[in-house]
Amino acid sequence: MSETSLTQRPPLTFTLKKYAYTLFLVSGAIPFIAYAVSLLDLISVNTAPYIILLFFFGVIPVLDALLGRDSLNAPQELTKDISGEYYYQRLTLLTVPVMFGVLILGLTQVSQSTIELSGQVGWILGIGVVSGVLAINVAHELIHKDSKLERFCGGLLLSLVCYGGFKVEHVRGHHVNVSTPEDPSSADYNQTLYHFLPRAIWHNITNAWKLESIRLTRKEKSVWSLDNELFTWYGLSTLWAILSFIAFGWLGLAFFLGQSIVAFVLLEIINYVEHYGLRRKKRDNGKYEYVTHHHSWNSNFFLTNILLIHLQRHSDHHAFPKRRYQVLRHHEDSPQLPAGYATMVLLALVPPLWKKVMNPIIDKYYK
Repeated sequence: MSETSLTQRPPLTFTLKKYAYTLFLVSGAIPFIAYAVSLLDLISVNTAPYIILLFFFGVIPVLDALLGRDSLNAPQELTKDISGEYYYQRLTLLTVPVMFGVLILGLTQVSQSTIELSGQVGWILGIGVVSGVLAINVAHELIHKDSKLERFCGGLLLSLVCYGGFKVEHVRGHHVNVSTPEDPSSADYNQTLYHFLPRAIWHNITNAWKLESIRLTRKEKSVWSLDNELFTWYGLSTLWAILSFIAFGWLGLAFFLGQSIVAFVLLEIINYVEHYGLRRKKRDNGKYEYVTHHHSWNSNFFLTNILLIHLQRHSDHHAFPKRRYQVLRHHEDSPQLPAGYATMVLLALVPPLWKKVMNPIIDKYYK
């Protein structure tokens, strides 16, 4: 294990931020808090799950505005040491048991006889958001790493939301074609979210199979062989669905599939936000310029960056895909979002308002 040198300690502000990352697991605690509130009769059991939505899309945007921005980057001379600290890796791996706990809580709640349809829908939406914020986001961090354990855990988390193809398409498809017309996950200027979503989801699913077929063909293996990793992830998703049905009946199955849909739709909405209107230039030889920190939106609002383990430093992530979350850098000259992801997701749901806010920023950036 590589540890920070005793003679070169990070500044106090960075050390404090190191332990602040534990707060990202708060996302997994919110459903349990909502459940506890209902047990204390402070709120009805059918209203309780909506606390989750209020937290992510009400409390977080307000706190983002109050706490402000964070431009703190890891000291260059300590980047290698900090990248190798197992502390940061262990935090992300903790997400696996947390997410199983969150899903079990949701399953037990929707199957309660006292829960009405409004409560069941609330739990599907609430847990779906947690799955998107926690499971998919951490999976996104893990699938880029060299460690087999981390990549497996990334795939395992994606299996909990029936979106295992993301592990293949995101790394081998999206990162190659990002910010070009060849990537449906990179939204065009003036493209609405509702035009973008079905195309992005369909592409993610189908292109993952194409990419696996290409990989296996090069190895002279059949796409139907067990070497196709998509069988692993979708097979696990099928297993979770069957277990949900056996333990909790049709309501359990509906919950598992419902929260999965909410989670991967949220993922694609964030994809829309992360690349909207940005394009790489095509060179004279027909190839696109290299990906840099100018080809994804950056957002340096402190709280959301902690809760999403620096996903908002997306411009640096695309420039250096294997760079670990704790050393992703803020670039002042990257295109900057005017707010954190929670606010931008709500804004994207209203296309006229989205264009009114974002298009002038893009126009000014390219000028």
